[in-house]
Amino acid sequence: MKIDFEKNNGLVPVIIQDSRTQQVLMLGYMNEEALEKTEKEGIVTFFSRSKNRLWTKGEESGNFLTVKKISIDCDQDTLLIQAVPKNTVCHTGSFSCFGEKDNKGFLYELEAKIADRIDSETEGSYTYSLYQRGINKMAQKVGEEAVELVIEAKDSNDDLFKNEAADLLYHFLILLKAKGFSMQDIEGILRSRDQ
Repeated sequence: MKIDFEKNNGLVPVIIQDSRTQQVLMLGYMNEEALEKTEKEGIVTFFSRSKNRLWTKGEESGNFLTVKKISIDCDQDTLLIQAVPKNTVCHTGSFSCFGEKDNKGFLYELEAKIADRIDSETEGSYTYSLYQRGINKMAQKVGEEAVELVIEAKDSNDDLFKNEAADLLYHFLILLKAKGFSMQDIEGILRSRDQ
């Protein structure tokens, strides 16, 4: 990895992204020494322009950023570091310097939309009408979609397989909401198994 530190007077901008959610957490700057320390220790260290010294993120708060991957952009003058934050990242106490935790992508947006349809009792909504029919009907629907997915997995029509997978996910999200859980709860279990 050859980085052009000369373009910006010995510093390169560094974008920090949560490796698990892809949320942008902060922007900092590194010189060569900060990058070497980051690579060696696996904890993000910046060059602080205000303190005019190396500064390990979390050195005072304990909210370190553990490096998972370092990438360089096409111009070789900006870094992207995917990291796992120990806690909040921003000095204001916010999760990210760009605000609180945001949704983690379309599935989380869909989960929020499903919750809104149910919570606001949206008449005419398929989601709400299924929810009104009770837990047994929702669970049955998940089972039906799972069987349909298995059937399509045995055939060779990729479009039908993907559509059944989408149907299963959608109905699973409704069932999760009805049971009082979220995708984040399930994600936490999967993470705990990833040891």
